Formats: sequence, structure tokens, C-alpha cells
Amino acid sequence: MIDAGQTKSGLSQFVNLENYPTFYKQFYKMKKLMLYFLISSIIPGKLMTQTTIKSTKENRSAIAILDSFANAFNAHDADKIISYMTDDCIFEASAGPDVNGEKFVGKDAVKKAFEDVFKNYPDAKWNNPHHFISGDRAVSEWIFTGTKLDGSKTEVAGCDLFTFRGGKIYIKNSYRKNRPPIPKS
Repeated sequence: MIDAGQTKSGLSQFVNLENYPTFYKQFYKMKKLMLYFLISSIIPGKLMTQTTIKSTKENRSAIAILDSFANAFNAHDADKIISYMTDDCIFEASAGPDVNGEKFVGKDAVKKAFEDVFKNYPDAKWNNPHHFISGDRAVSEWIFTGTKLDGSKTEVAGCDLFTFRGGKIYIKNSYRKNRPPIPKS
């Protein structure tokens, strides 16, 4: 009941909450909190969706470059590979003497590194490449297969971390599983 000095506001002026089960009383008391929760859940989702759509549109050209880059690798076309890279490009191989593998800087050095891969693995391929883009960074996942000149085979999962600059690949940082070669059958 209400004292003579109190006034009812909101829904309580029309509904006597004393006659409702506890759940309804609690729901009514928490309506502001729930409204805040709903608004804070819906609005970021809408903003995130808009951002994702915008990013997808912006990233189509980067994905096309990475698809073409993988196709050029599979065709063993070193000239085409470096055409997708900046003049001062960097390729950090998955193996080598340094903590980040062997590092090749500039188109000439990077081209030679790829030519050496193709010489050592005449049937080298990146199988099933998948690309993920975020701003000027990208990841490509793949399965590398190749047969060395001695007949041993390599089949390993790996990925490349890319940095783009000016619509071209600036850095290609390569990682792959350390699986021993499969002996010649």
C-alpha cells in the first residue's frame, strides 16, 4: 500500500505488483538494467557488422593478390611472385641460421630465394591456401608439398604472415611444421 504522501510512477501506478509472483516483481525492478544490457548487446553487434562488411570490401584486393601470389608460386614463376612485392620487400624463410630464419631483402634476393626453392623442390606446391586479412596484415595457411632431388618428400602444414604496403606485399614471414622428410619409397 501507498502512504498518503507517496505517489506512484511508471507501470506501478496501473498495476499492483503485490499480487504478482516474485519473478514478475524482480523483472519489473530490473527493467532498467535489462534495457541497458539489451542496448549494449545490440548496438556493438550492429557496429561490428558494419565494420566487417566494410573490411571485407577493402580486403578483396589483398585476397586477390594472395591468391595470385600462391598461383605464381605453384607455377614456379619467380618473376610473377616478386611482381606482387614492394621493391624493398623482405622474405623471412621458415629455416635458416637466424632466430627468424634466413632473411632475404629486396626483389633480387627474394627472387633468388624462390628460385632456389624451385631448384631444390622441382614439384613444390602450396596446396589449399586460405587467407585471412586484417588491415595491412594477412595470414595464409597452406600445406607445402615437394620432392627433393634425392627423392625424399616433404609434406607440412605452414603459414605466411604478410605485411602490405601500398597495395603490395612488403614482408612475407614464413612458418611451417618441422616434420622430417619422408624417405624415398
